[in-house]
Amino acid sequence: MTGTPDASFDSLVIGDIVTSDTVLEGGYVAVRDGRIAAIGAGTPPQARSVADHRGMKVLPGLVDGHMHTSSAIGWPGIEHATRSAAAGGVTTVVDMPYDIPKAVTDASIFREKVEVVNGSAHVDVALYGTITKSGGTGAIKGLADAGASAFKLSTYEYDAVRFPRIDHPEMERAFALIAETGLMVAVHNEDQELVERLTAAALASGRTDPIMHCRTRPPLAENLANVTIFEMGLATGAHVHIAHSSLARGFDLAAIYCDLGMQASGEACIQYLCMTEDDIVRLGGRGKCNPPFRTAEEVDRMWDRLLKGTVAYVSTDHAPWPADRKKDADIFKCGAGLTGLQSFAPLMYTLLAERGLSPTLMARYCAEEPARYHGLLPKKGRIAIGYDADLCVLEPGEFSFDEATIVDRPECRWSPYHGRAMKARVAAAYLRGEAVWDGKAVKNKPGHGRFVPRQKKG
Repeated sequence: MTGTPDASFDSLVIGDIVTSDTVLEGGYVAVRDGRIAAIGAGTPPQARSVADHRGMKVLPGLVDGHMHTSSAIGWPGIEHATRSAAAGGVTTVVDMPYDIPKAVTDASIFREKVEVVNGSAHVDVALYGTITKSGGTGAIKGLADAGASAFKLSTYEYDAVRFPRIDHPEMERAFALIAETGLMVAVHNEDQELVERLTAAALASGRTDPIMHCRTRPPLAENLANVTIFEMGLATGAHVHIAHSSLARGFDLAAIYCDLGMQASGEACIQYLCMTEDDIVRLGGRGKCNPPFRTAEEVDRMWDRLLKGTVAYVSTDHAPWPADRKKDADIFKCGAGLTGLQSFAPLMYTLLAERGLSPTLMARYCAEEPARYHGLLPKKGRIAIGYDADLCVLEPGEFSFDEATIVDRPECRWSPYHGRAMKARVAAAYLRGEAVWDGKAVKNKPGHGRFVPRQKKG
């Protein structure tokens, strides 16, 4: 046993303990004051309560480094999305700043959002900050000081106020100032000029069927944006991060720029590890996300880069649009974004199992590494002494993901993974040692989740 020996603990969780390094079969995690106090195998120590999950996998609570709670209905979405996170074994989320009616562009707005998180969240929440379209770089230091885990900018404009494109001179200024804070700057990576020209041509030809979403956002649109942001990072000293790479080449480019001496990284959303162009044809609007799905061959290349260690971490880019925003036959009129929090853990476990890979990769890329990049170590992301007792318990077996089980608001109970065979289900989740999901229902109240500031910079 590691930790304090011969002690009476508040609680004990028994099962096969999965870390980023190993699987400890027949193990246990002992909890005191909401933190992990001991880890071991064999005869467990005494505790006031015991959760027996023998035969199941006990992983660190997942850390989703990329999700949007408030793009559809504003900050009330925090409560609903974090309920879905709890049900999915995701115990910490890192929320994007592109909220309605106002993005998180200064410390005052940031603190307002923290208050809402502390009053309504079901799991713990770290927060991104961003800047206004112009003239907003002066707020960067204040956002960092307020506890932002990272910054987010975009090379593509969805809304001039909420989700603007930052032009090159303003982006360069922002990168230089963000570099001074030691924080990472993630960038939505699509070239606006190319996408707009291709979309206009598709509309002019009357092609609005689902595959045209992929054709109007080709790999070139991503790679042009990637090179631009990495060159700016090289020039300014900023740690530049691709917010979502659907292409293996994005990670190859990050590695090239790392060799040049800069901090460059990128994340793979889970959909880019399993969904293909055939899936958007099948799903229509429910399969629309940006960047779009790629080919089956590209999915294999993405896995190759993950196993080579050039992928920073795996996220969901969860964006819970109401189902009626995803139904139009014209793919260009559908909202872009997928639901993914509640399916994250079972799907990642399944994808690894289908490839004969260890669940330790899930502990690494879906918990430890996102926590590292967002400065949440040594609090979140690991089953280790002194860390918060955040745990995700998976029951292996043959299951099917049912969108009707999603616990978000009713209009968001849809999933691109509906009906997909799964090799596990989330049997339980614990936040700071307390059960937040029992396999059937969310067990905690809004406000149990708390804002988690960045623990350290750099």
